Amino acid sequence: MQTSSINLNRKMNWLVSVPFFVMHTLPFAAYWTGTRPIDWIAGIALFWVRMFFITAGYHRYFAHRTFKMGRLTQFVFAFMAQSSAQKGVLWWSGHHRHHHVYSDEPQDLHSPGAGFWWSHCTWFLSYAHEETPEHLIKDFRRFPELRWMNNWHYGPPVILGVAVFLTLGWSGLWIAFFLSTVVLFHATFTINSLAHVFGSQRYDTGDDSRNNLWLALLTLGEGWHNNHHQTPNSCRQGHRWWEIDVCYYILRGLQVLGIVWGIKEPSPRKLSA
Repeated sequence: MQTSSINLNRKMNWLVSVPFFVMHTLPFAAYWTGTRPIDWIAGIALFWVRMFFITAGYHRYFAHRTFKMGRLTQFVFAFMAQSSAQKGVLWWSGHHRHHHVYSDEPQDLHSPGAGFWWSHCTWFLSYAHEETPEHLIKDFRRFPELRWMNNWHYGPPVILGVAVFLTLGWSGLWIAFFLSTVVLFHATFTINSLAHVFGSQRYDTGDDSRNNLWLALLTLGEGWHNNHHQTPNSCRQGHRWWEIDVCYYILRGLQVLGIVWGIKEPSPRKLSA
């Protein structure tokens, strides 16, 4: 992949794009099957559980290495994050590292300066970004199970979808799996498209990253985006006591249980900058 031309080819890859758009229509099939309260409860649960694994796994662990975990736990985090159908663990984290190098510059993968829909979702549907930037994720590429999972990234969401169908039937599949997955898509994508446009800037980070309470609540803490760009190697993204960072709180709980450890905090020098 040529980083100098990474944003130039915006031709959509329809092999990838068609399934993405079809998924948006499938929840409407519930019109014929009807829905039950359990379908909605399961959908809400799957949204929040997978949001945690995206934020804690894809972002704070694999992209930024802000805490440590064992190899089995690492596999579980990767599997659960990939069940969100947002491509492979190495693909997601490698591209995010690229974003931090070129944030809001012409080479940025998904700067809102290139347009809302490009930054929100069409950037990853283009031919330009379908390959995994392996040179940016060498530390995790050394694990064969992560390479395998990254290559077969449709596996986890298919397994989850089948499990939901076998447990809840067709109505559960339409609502608990497909609807929650589509809502999860767009909730995650708001950090690319909105968190560099709407909100406040506490730090001069040299880009347009913003802090936004509503996005932080929606994404378990990712909305403190200006904080994050100031201290990308910190697990804690809420820099003030009132900046709610649910993902960080959960990880602190997992540290007490010995599941994760070595959680990194923002440096006092960066906080006072």
